[in-house]
Amino acid sequence: MIEVKGLSRHYGGLAVVDDVSFHIGRGEVVGLLGHNGAGKTTIMRMVTGFLEPTSGRITIDGLHIGPSTREIQKRIGYLPENCPLWPEMTVVDFLDFQATLHGLADDDRPRALRETIARTGLKEKALAPIYTLSRGYRQRVGVAQAILHHPKIVILDEPTNGLDPTQIRHMRTLIGELAKEATVIVSTHILQEVQAICARVLILRSGRLVVDARLDALESDSRLLVTIDQEGESILKAIPGVASVRKTSASQGQHGYILNAAFATAPMVAKRLAEANIALFALQPEKRDLETVFAEANDIHQPEGGVK
Repeated sequence: MIEVKGLSRHYGGLAVVDDVSFHIGRGEVVGLLGHNGAGKTTIMRMVTGFLEPTSGRITIDGLHIGPSTREIQKRIGYLPENCPLWPEMTVVDFLDFQATLHGLADDDRPRALRETIARTGLKEKALAPIYTLSRGYRQRVGVAQAILHHPKIVILDEPTNGLDPTQIRHMRTLIGELAKEATVIVSTHILQEVQAICARVLILRSGRLVVDARLDALESDSRLLVTIDQEGESILKAIPGVASVRKTSASQGQHGYILNAAFATAPMVAKRLAEANIALFALQPEKRDLETVFAEANDIHQPEGGVK
């Protein structure tokens, strides 16, 4: 449904987005994850047609951004990171105005407004001027304008920004409901949001895509953490069932390694190390989760034993 190939955006000599490619199928809920400044918002602006790429191609529903941008935008609901609102308007007047911009027919607007206000928990604030709303309620108004026209694609940039814990739970439920009828992309720098609502993650680092994987596949990766008393990379690599070896630390006579191997390989690892007269300090499976993967993608070394 969404295909991005070789997407780049330069500002002068700075590549904010650098040769990014990915494909998102119909009905997927995908998290775009990265530190602030990683390029997430820039990609969202290019996918929605609000920013022109320096190079690359974006295809949505068989249409290309550029010649078919206006047609594509009719199929997209977009919540920018800082959604522009008219503070002097009431919530319902603002949403009615947005419904007009989305091209909803006069007969369809009242039903769309009622439904959207209910879905986003804005009923008690419907007649309030936007300037009187808290940051959390303003965020809800931003989401409401994005979903008024039942778009096929919903793109949410930091959707839980400014929400309290109760509002965050409500937003997660809403995104789950949207996923039943639309493809959803959630851009965020918060790991917990991706884990709670997404089935797949795209991790960006300095404008480049460094991870593209389903969460269940990431967490099922099998790895062993090994600590021994000397250099042992060559011996570890030669053990049957060990696909790869990476050294993680060396201090005070202890050398740490990560082995890409199933837990069932552990007895063989211990046996081979003993045969080589190498003292074994620790041998354990690694706790594999999104936090671990995100740290690795950004070259942040976790303490031995994984994330607690």
